[in-house]
Amino acid sequence: MDQNLAINIVIVVGMVWFIGKRFAGVKGLRSLNADQLQNEIKSNRNHVLIDVRESSEVKQGYIAGAMHIPLSRLKQRLNEIPSDRSIYLYCRSGMRSKQAARVLSKNGFHELAHLQGGIMAWRGQLKK
Repeated sequence: MDQNLAINIVIVVGMVWFIGKRFAGVKGLRSLNADQLQNEIKSNRNHVLIDVRESSEVKQGYIAGAMHIPLSRLKQRLNEIPSDRSIYLYCRSGMRSKQAARVLSKNGFHELAHLQGGIMAWRGQLKK
């Protein structure tokens, strides 16, 4: 086998593995639309709502009652999140909230849900 071909195969396999790992689903993560999230927040008092966007994004507006923990700081701030509550996550589009759910799941948090479509899909009012 040609050495360049072998190197290319290794690179492609590595990229497929990386992409698959990054975008694979999180076991037990529920995806909620905006209406479902609003209803669950109202009916479930034993929850934590976490905005995982960066500070500059939060200045544009956030969902009332949300705790702000940027995805970039989540691992360092896990101790601030109660593990005995349902955790609802959101970001701008829904991608970072899935990544945050993966981090939380790996660290023993189990009741996880995220806002599908992120804050862009939110129909309720925003605080500033």
